[in-house]
Order: sequence, then C-alpha cells, then structure tokens
Amino acid sequence: MTMTGLLGGSFNPGHRGHRQISIHAARALGLQEVWWLVSPGNPLKDAKGMAPLLLRFASARKAARGLPVRVTAIEQELGTRYTVDTLRALRRRFPDRQFVWLMGADNLQQFHLWRDWRQIARLVPIAVVSRPGYDADAPAARAMGWLRRFVRPADQARHWTKWRLPALVLLKLPPDPTSATGIRAADPDWHKKTAKSFNPKALRDGVTRRPLT
Repeated sequence: MTMTGLLGGSFNPGHRGHRQISIHAARALGLQEVWWLVSPGNPLKDAKGMAPLLLRFASARKAARGLPVRVTAIEQELGTRYTVDTLRALRRRFPDRQFVWLMGADNLQQFHLWRDWRQIARLVPIAVVSRPGYDADAPAARAMGWLRRFVRPADQARHWTKWRLPALVLLKLPPDPTSATGIRAADPDWHKKTAKSFNPKALRDGVTRRPLT
C-alpha cells in the first residue's frame, strides 16, 4: 500500500504555504506521496475571482516543483465536486493506496459546512495542519464538538494507517503567513502572468497522465 496524503483546494494560486503543509505532513505521517487535488470548482467559494482550472493547475505544478507531490485535476474526470464523493471514487479506483486527508486549521473552522463531513471522517483519517491566525480557535471549531473524541496524539501520527476510523490528528507547523488571498490582493493579475509562462498542450495530469483540456 502506498501511503498518500490528499490536499484539496482551489490553488488560486498554488503557493509556498501548500509546499510547507505537504513537506511537514509527509514527514510527520511518513507519506510516500502527496496529491494536490486542484478543484474544478469549490462549492463553498464564490466563482468570482476564480482563475480558470488550467491556470490554477499550472500554478500548483510550479509551486510543487522538486517535491514528491502529484498535481491532479482528477475530480474533473471523476465528475465530483464534493470531497466525500471524491474520496469514495479514489478509494475504489486506487485500492493499492491508503489515503489520509490533509487540511489546514482554517478549513477545520468550516468543516461542518462540507457535505457529509462526518462520513468523510469515517472514510479516511484526517490530519489538520496548523495555520497562522487559526490555531487558537481550532479546538473550538463547530465540527470538533463531534470530532474531539477521535483526536489521536501527534507523536503517534506515523501509525495513522492502523487507526480505527474516525481519527483526527493535529499537526503543528512552523508559521508561514503565505495565503492565496494575500497573493491575489498583492497581484490581482497573477493568472495573466501564469498564462504567458506555460504551454497548455504540455500540461499532463500528475495522476492520470492525461493531457488537461
């Protein structure tokens, strides 16, 4: 079984924070790979201001350079928009992998809004990585009212494949203030620059190896 972390998001754009989460989680959890799931469209985010999938994918590939990370838009092929559906599909399609869901503490704050969020926790272990400005409120997140009983010690994180589900672990990460919101505020035209720096026909999905269209 290949131990694989799943980091979902808009990657609008991909950035250093995504790198740091992946590096830290891979070390703490003993992961062999991390997959960045570039969402075709986040149901909880306004489509306004969202760059096209190709540009977000290209930015994620650039941010992941040199890491054991596969950048994928497989949700577009699967036809899924909700994490619970994506996880079910991935578990069926890749039975030789064990998946753990990676999320920042900022996402834990709204986890209770995700479709079938309790079912997500029953499908895969969840590793919540610290994010500046959100860590203090993470224990009080609404979803933690149910998840708290399933929290596992961080020093046992490498044993996640043996945990009985649901299971959640809180991982501390050296603070990195980088955020996609901040990048867009500082450079609203980032996607236009990205469009000039890559050949769309050369983009291939990191998991399926198919060209992106």
